[in-house]
Amino acid sequence: MRSENGKKRGNALALRGGVYSLVITAVVLAVLIAVNALAESLPATATKQDISAGKLYSVTSNTKVVVNGLQDDVTIYWIVQAGQEDTILERLLEKYDSLSNHLTVVKRNPDVYPTFVEKYTDQQAQNNSLVVECGERSRYIAYDEIFVTEMDMYAYAYTTSFDGEGAITSAIDYVTSDDLPRVYLLEGHGEAALPDGFAGTLTRENIETEELALATVDAIPEDADAILVYAPQSDISEEEKSMLAGYVQGGGKLMVMVGPVDGGNLANLTALLENYGVKAQEGIVVEADRAHYAFQQPLILIPDMGDSQITAPLAEDRYYPMLPICQGLVTDGNVNGSVTELLTTSTAAFSKLAAYDLDTYDKEEGDLDGPFALAVDIEDDGGGELIWFGCDQLLDDMYNAYSSGANSDLAMNALSKLIGEREALAIRSKSLNYNYLTISESASGVLKTVMIGLVPLAFLGIGIVVVLRRRRLTNETV
Repeated sequence: MRSENGKKRGNALALRGGVYSLVITAVVLAVLIAVNALAESLPATATKQDISAGKLYSVTSNTKVVVNGLQDDVTIYWIVQAGQEDTILERLLEKYDSLSNHLTVVKRNPDVYPTFVEKYTDQQAQNNSLVVECGERSRYIAYDEIFVTEMDMYAYAYTTSFDGEGAITSAIDYVTSDDLPRVYLLEGHGEAALPDGFAGTLTRENIETEELALATVDAIPEDADAILVYAPQSDISEEEKSMLAGYVQGGGKLMVMVGPVDGGNLANLTALLENYGVKAQEGIVVEADRAHYAFQQPLILIPDMGDSQITAPLAEDRYYPMLPICQGLVTDGNVNGSVTELLTTSTAAFSKLAAYDLDTYDKEEGDLDGPFALAVDIEDDGGGELIWFGCDQLLDDMYNAYSSGANSDLAMNALSKLIGEREALAIRSKSLNYNYLTISESASGVLKTVMIGLVPLAFLGIGIVVVLRRRRLTNETV
């Protein structure tokens, strides 16, 4: 009888234990389902962390300012066939989609909508291209604007960078802005056309450009956010000099890129500097310090950078601009404003008066002693500003490639300061090139021995010890 009662009591306890375990299991499953449902409803910014070295899946504070400030609805159409979605772009678009209720990402499969892209562009749409639209304004972003391939002039190899954030934020800024900055390009003096690379950068940064011949107008247009003088080959007139000087003194913004002119004289143009105690020197700057020139060419200068918001981003990231064929500048005092030297030579530099007729890089009698400034930022007391580069090949695509884009970044930083920094202007592309860890054969052998041999044996030993200990405790209990 006792045995039967004991069995019944044991069965009852087992049943209660089973029911209890079942209830606990059901509660745990319900909690897990609720947690998963909640996680699915959270934005990508809260559920996915970017641990990539280049922060490929993150957006900068600049983008957050632009997107969080949206007042109108913006749609990003992702042109992609099913199964061809790029992972990097997908994660980035998830970030954008989670930042604002005014922004929506919509997929458009070209197999299903074959004519969709035709109303936005004449280009042949590729997978993972985008269209950004707001009302009547739109911008098409091609695949090669998102994944940018460039030639590395040092390594003689192609490098790929991801410029998705820069392209998308710029497009959002474009389709939602009614008042874009306008820069006038001076013409009428043999000015060179802007190199394709820099012209494309201006377009991407939503800076509108228009040519301006001062001889055909009575006054500088009121909608000019800045005037750019790029590589003139002949001098401006006295009247044009007066117009530009008055423009700066009245609060206008002027950027000049001019180097030594072969057989020419730009006295009226360079006279704009003299109002501020800066004088352009004759000749071509030759650098005698090997650490300050490139490719064994003393005319291709690698200058020191001054302390300025224009040069600071380059200095922080250890990028160095490269300036070929420069005209030296000397500052002898501040008049009607303040002068900041942006780029300077070493103390060993000098200016060859023979200029383009030089036949030696050695210093000769009559050559002018350095050091020189190669770029200055002048702030007029009246609120205007003049940024002057003593080099007219700064933006050349080849030298920009040699400098790894530092030349273009320097010019864009300067122009951004003149027109007023806008959030969409400061986003740079992210490299997709891998950094490999190179180790010796001996180090490789040691790592293999440790990872393949010692580590597994260590875990096996720990397992044996745990099993033996448990058996001993069991035997002692019995």
